[in-house]
Amino acid sequence: MDAIAAAFIGGAAVQGGVGKVVGAITGGLIMAVINNGMSLIGAPSERVMLFKGLVLLAAVAFDVWAKRRSGSTR
Repeated sequence: MDAIAAAFIGGAAVQGGVGKVVGAITGGLIMAVINNGMSLIGAPSERVMLFKGLVLLAAVAFDVWAKRRSGSTR
């Protein structure tokens, strides 16, 4: 899940397209910060997975919204 989330957060398109290495690294760093931060505050693993899932859902929803708004069919 972390790898998929890192790719989508980093800018890979949901409906196909090309992501960049810098974006994937940035997405991976964001996921690592979430993991580390939630671990430092002592959150249970279920809450960590829930939060990471919500972040992934938000990234995908934003990508779909941005594509529809721009009128792109790809």
